[in-house]
Amino acid sequence: MVFTGIVECMGTISSIVESDNTWGGGNGLSVTIADAATVLPDVNLGDSIMVSGVCVTVTEFDVAAGTFKVGIAPETVRRTNLGQWKVGGKVNLERAMLAGKTRLGGHVVQGHVDCPVTLVSRRPDPPNSIVLRFHIAPLKDLIASNVLSATDSDPLQFVTSKGYVCLNGTSLTVTNVDRDARCFEVMLIAYTQQHVNLPLAAVNDQINLEVDELSKYVESVVRAFVDNESVAAASGENGSESALGGLIKRLVDEAVDKKLKAAGIVPK
Repeated sequence: MVFTGIVECMGTISSIVESDNTWGGGNGLSVTIADAATVLPDVNLGDSIMVSGVCVTVTEFDVAAGTFKVGIAPETVRRTNLGQWKVGGKVNLERAMLAGKTRLGGHVVQGHVDCPVTLVSRRPDPPNSIVLRFHIAPLKDLIASNVLSATDSDPLQFVTSKGYVCLNGTSLTVTNVDRDARCFEVMLIAYTQQHVNLPLAAVNDQINLEVDELSKYVESVVRAFVDNESVAAASGENGSESALGGLIKRLVDEAVDKKLKAAGIVPK
């Protein structure tokens, strides 16, 4: 599923059942969301709705009552802030994109949370904005708590100034990154403050983070290239240079040559 990070409305958690033996509960954890009429007119069983950054499947719904139920997998609990959800709490809601009919006002979001982050401070940005600062736990701690696996990359490396993040399902622009402190900041304008649940969070609350998916794809491609080149070098297979490897090498050579000529080190 693909979302945009533009929240359609805020719903209210009306029920959390740890062992729901109804058909819609599937004998596991279920959450029922009320005040959700905005996202229900065209809903069907099995549809995906993003609830505070988490892509979940609709297992029951009542359009007239404005409610829907979702089942929650153990993996979702481990990787998100869902364990802190409480009846009466507000959640951000967004339906999946409708191909060809939806403006991509935010950025491409999957609803696959990378890890929870901690709200460490909030400060006004006059006249009417606020700045929220978040901390990402060290990678070793995320692995030790089973939020990430030993093969996962550090989420912090995908957070860049002026890049996108998705926080509780809200597409936001990063305004500052402090890598030493493992913190980053976002700014909320007045309109956003009124339409999402982030301003309701207290310091030390956990917020769902999904980093920009495109940056992870780039990292995956580069990692594969480096690993393949390392294997080839170790085995002496110099003639097996990949097309991607050749392109990168050519671009680097051209950039170096240009710099050397500009500095007068080599003749133009």
